[in-house]
Amino acid sequence: MINTAETRKPATPPRRRLEAREREQQIVDGATDFFARRGLDAQMRELAAELGIAHTLLYHYFPTKRSLIERVYEETIAGRWDARWETLLDDPAIAVEAKFVAFYREYLPAILTPEWLRTLVHSGLSDGLIPTRYFALVREKLFPRLIRESRRHAGSRSRAKPTPREESALMGLHGALIYQLGIWPLIYQQHFSGEGEPALIDTFIRDRIRGYLAQVHEFVPAARAGR
Repeated sequence: MINTAETRKPATPPRRRLEAREREQQIVDGATDFFARRGLDAQMRELAAELGIAHTLLYHYFPTKRSLIERVYEETIAGRWDARWETLLDDPAIAVEAKFVAFYREYLPAILTPEWLRTLVHSGLSDGLIPTRYFALVREKLFPRLIRESRRHAGSRSRAKPTPREESALMGLHGALIYQLGIWPLIYQQHFSGEGEPALIDTFIRDRIRGYLAQVHEFVPAARAGR
């Protein structure tokens, strides 16, 4: 006689019903990974299948694909901005070079992740929404501070609109650091000497900043305070 008590498989425990906030966060986390891998042109139906939820449930939380992408932006891109960096850059007691180094030492590890970079690149190749939002953020919170501090380093207190050369040089610094420490290893999957060595990474950052600051006196506008 078969002993059913021994041979019967244990019942599968019922799946815990997620609270609305948990479910929403599950969707956002899954969408962040999904769009980073598949691109922003991937279909919401495919996302729902990958998450193991009904297509209609996905639209219950995010009525449009754009609303979901904007939420991914807020958590993946904008959410990584730290207000402490503004305080750091605004502190007149810190030397400009030390200020730049301290900022990029924290900023770059915070943003240079596969999800951050791939989402930015995929959106740039699709609707451009996320790069547009990202650069609006840095143009508001970061670049004006870096321009002001660059002028301070050169002995200028000008409040004039940044010149094309100032903007070009600053983008050269910012873009070079993101390319070398982010795009090269995380998008192109290429390695570089010193990768993974914090002391050398710090040296790379400092070298870039010193090279930039060494030339700012050539293009910042000279002006008295208040002009």
